[in-house]
This record gives sequence, structure tokens and C-alpha cells, in this order.
Amino acid sequence: MKILVINSGSSSIKYQLFNMPTQEVICSGIVERIGLKNPKIKYNSNDHKIKRVCRIADHKEGLEKVVNFLLDEEVGVIKSTDEIEAVGHRVVHGGSTFSNTVIIDDKVKSKIKELFSLAPQHNPANYEGIIVAENIFPNAKQIAVFDTAFHQTMPIEAYKYAIPNKFLEEDNIRRYGFHGTSHKYVSEQAINYLGAENSKNIITLHLGGGCSVTAIKDGKSVNTSLGFGPVSGLIMGSRSGDVDQSIIFHLVSNLGYSLEEVNNMLQKESGMVGLTDGLSDYRDIESEAEKGDEKCQLALDMSAYRIKQYLGSYMAILNGVDAIVFTAGVGENSIPLRKMICEDMSFFGIEIDEAKNDIKARELTEIQSDNSKVKILIIPTDEEVEIAKQSYDLIG
Repeated sequence: MKILVINSGSSSIKYQLFNMPTQEVICSGIVERIGLKNPKIKYNSNDHKIKRVCRIADHKEGLEKVVNFLLDEEVGVIKSTDEIEAVGHRVVHGGSTFSNTVIIDDKVKSKIKELFSLAPQHNPANYEGIIVAENIFPNAKQIAVFDTAFHQTMPIEAYKYAIPNKFLEEDNIRRYGFHGTSHKYVSEQAINYLGAENSKNIITLHLGGGCSVTAIKDGKSVNTSLGFGPVSGLIMGSRSGDVDQSIIFHLVSNLGYSLEEVNNMLQKESGMVGLTDGLSDYRDIESEAEKGDEKCQLALDMSAYRIKQYLGSYMAILNGVDAIVFTAGVGENSIPLRKMICEDMSFFGIEIDEAKNDIKARELTEIQSDNSKVKILIIPTDEEVEIAKQSYDLIG
């Protein structure tokens, strides 16, 4: 069964075509800078690697160009769009409605639209990808895999906020969590690798442009750092992470900022960007820190400090931890940050081996010392494979 996985962003479309259930990647690529200057499309198959700059005005045009590659007589991998039996879509916010992967119908689309306000940077783009795919692949089942679904197993004491009850009961204001597809994938990889008895308590660290940490007991999410929206918790590329709510009222009431300006600042001008005066890529920040840039070094110190705070909190919730998993772009590649997070944690049985840590992992890798009681793993995430798996399990 051929399943096309689409991750539709505000100005991009990531795609992979899988042969399921073998998980063979038939082709993959990305459409970048949709509607912007110098749009690009990349297409990779076993026999061809193509990169082109071309006009791409919107998501419809971007996905049409992807399909043109798939069907091309020389470089294509299918003869007809009917060969694709399902299209799996990443949808960031599923609210309280969706705790599982679903086949998309009008009711599902309507609910995704209702949740635009909770994930304004993500859900509208995800929805656009669905609408475009329905037109291009009319005979394929369209399937939604929600980033929030994995966290629906959190107990009420973890997801409820200490505000009047009516806001949960009437307005569904609660902790939802995100990056669930990634946390689910790497935790299952860890459980398969370590065995169920040796992986009852896992803490997964998804560290990239967006960051989150999840406490996982017996394969189920019991707490996570991202909350009602994708801003709280860890320090991220441009998002602030946890701040005292009083700061928001002070900015509005006493410093003259509008709510829109404050929201934009917390979402796009904070985190590593705000701390370094403009840098968000950890590679650049680490490079400048090595040269003696104090702001960049402090940004790294603060990031590691916040992560260690959450590790301690979640170890208390889990009553211990069997394994810590690093994943996503920064988690898989940042040697200095992993070291900073794991150092001075010997009381908890966490000891990193610096020689083993000196790696940008492309496969599951152990980096703990021989004396460490806790496994420290790097597991490259693969959200597209997870989406393909869940889509196949639903209809296969």
C-alpha cells in the first residue's frame, strides 16, 4: 500500500511516499518558501536527487509540482495518483476531541477549523494541505494524525489549570501538549530497544526550533511541558517558554504594549532569538559562544538549566527514570547542550560519557557512562514514518 505523508507548514510542504507496511521510502522532499521570494522544491528518490527554484504561489501549486515529479516519465515513481491509497496529514492541534488518528470527513475538517485560534501558526496550514490533497488525490483516504493525541492520556491533575472550573468544563481550556507524534515515535523505539521491563519510566526531550519534554510511564504520556498553546515550558528558538503571567499585564498596563505586540514578542522575538539578539540556530549560537560571546553562552546555560528543571520535576512524577531520550534537530546534533544537560546529575544516576556523546547521531545511540544507572539515548525522530504507521494501522 502506498501512503503519501504530508506535513504542511505556513510556507512549506514536507512530503514522503511510503510503501507500507514495509516502511520503504519511495521518495521524499520538501517545498520551501511558498508564496515568498525564491521558492524551492526538492525531490529525492532512489535514482534521482533534484533541487529547483521555481514559482510557487500557494500550497495548491506546491503540491501540484510534487505530483508532477511523482508522475514524471523519467524521474517519477507512480503511473497514476490512484496508486496512492491514503494521504496522512500532520495536524498540530486536535483539542480534546481527537485522541486517535482519524479518517478526515467534513466534521473532522470543521473541528480542525474551530481550533485555528489555538494553533494559529499551524492548524490553518495543516487544513490547507488537506483541502489541496483532497482535490489532487480524490480517491485516496485522507487521514489526520494529531500532535496533541499522544498526550490525551495525561491525568486530570496534569492537564487542568488552577483557574475556575468553568474554563475547563465550558471552554476546554487545559494543557494539551504538542510534538506528540515525535514523543510517541521515539519512546516506542526506546521501549523496543530496552525492553518493556527496562523502560517503564522514560523522559523524552524533543529539542529543535520548538522544544518540549514529556514524562512517559508504561508507554503513555503523563505530563508534558507545552500546554494550552505551543509557547510554554522550555526555551525555544523564538518562543519564550515559561514566563510569569504578571509580565504580560505589566507590558500592557504600564509599558504601553498591545496584546498583539506581546503575543508576537513571546512567539517570534523571544527564546534564543531574544537572548542572543537575533540568533535562533543552535549551531550559530554554539559557534559564537566558543568565540567568547557572553550572550550566546548565557542563552545555552539558560536553555540547559530550564531542561534540567523539567527533568527533576518529571523524575519526581515518575518516581525515577529508566531512560532519557534526546531527539529532533538540536537533541540529535548538539554535543555541547546534551553535555550541559546531563552534567552534575550523578545524584539521580545520570552520567554521560563525553567520548560517546561526541556524535551527531543518525541512528539509536547510547551515550551514558558505564557507571550511569540511567540510559541516555539519542534517537533520531521520524514523524513521517509514525504518521505512515498510524495511517496504515487505521485502514490497512
